[in-house]
Amino acid sequence: MTAGTRARGRTNRPRGPRPSRGYRVFQAVNAVVLTAVVVVTVYPFLTIVARSLSDNAAIVSGQVNLVPRGFNLTAYRVVTSDPAFWISYRNTVVYTVVATLISVVLTTCYAYVLSKKHLRGRTALVGIAVFTMFFTGGLIPNYVLVTSLGLKNTVWAVALPNAINVFNLLVMKAFFESLPVELEEAAAVDGLGTYGTLLRIVLPLSKAMVATMVLFYAVSFWNSWFAAFLYMDRQDLLPVTVYLRNLIVGASDATQTGGGLGSGDDIVQAAATIQSVTIVLTVLPILAVYPFIQRYFVSGIMLGAVKG
Repeated sequence: MTAGTRARGRTNRPRGPRPSRGYRVFQAVNAVVLTAVVVVTVYPFLTIVARSLSDNAAIVSGQVNLVPRGFNLTAYRVVTSDPAFWISYRNTVVYTVVATLISVVLTTCYAYVLSKKHLRGRTALVGIAVFTMFFTGGLIPNYVLVTSLGLKNTVWAVALPNAINVFNLLVMKAFFESLPVELEEAAAVDGLGTYGTLLRIVLPLSKAMVATMVLFYAVSFWNSWFAAFLYMDRQDLLPVTVYLRNLIVGASDATQTGGGLGSGDDIVQAAATIQSVTIVLTVLPILAVYPFIQRYFVSGIMLGAVKG
């Protein structure tokens, strides 16, 4: 073996200490546990998708598992043929976009204020926020408040009462505290004020955190149904989650009456799959958006959860 070959062999060897036996065991156990978690998470959803595409008789007889039996799109046709379904979907998109925008703006501003250790009354402001995590005004006082403010049957009834999530607020506050103070000092020397520093210095460095907050709030508002169910009296203002909830609740009655969404035969055939269809239709938009934000998710959470 020549000197050059020996040199190349030494170069190709992995550098650093070899992982210990305990660490290799940990990696193996970690891989097994995470694989089990993925299976437990994905399996029910795949089963629901298979049920939504299966025939009613196959579902009733328990033949559907991961593969659809008696491929059938009747339930999808019944639901999507109703104009009220698309109106509800439009409402959900509007509510989610408006509420998420308001929540991200308010959470960012509040968290930026709380991150300033020289702020007078900072401890009291943090305490007020944390207090609301454990104590609320109650359902009836909230309903009276929203009604007295004239917010019923408006998007503000959905967006404003839950505009700031305290957990998200504290995560973003920790992230702002981890930013170097020297950046803001340099911005102040250059003549930037508080808002200019936030908009031109802090936020460009917080893209991962802001994207994470957008994901958290968007998923929360998209899946929310109780606020709209409580504050919306008009059918044309209900979000898709309330529409689908009512569809599930009324499925058993529809099998007997055959009214509401289609012919009696269609409803009977779709009754066993209606719940699976509602879940698929509700989750689908989030699944479509999540891959574009996922790359910011882990880094945003880690940056906001670890102070350094």
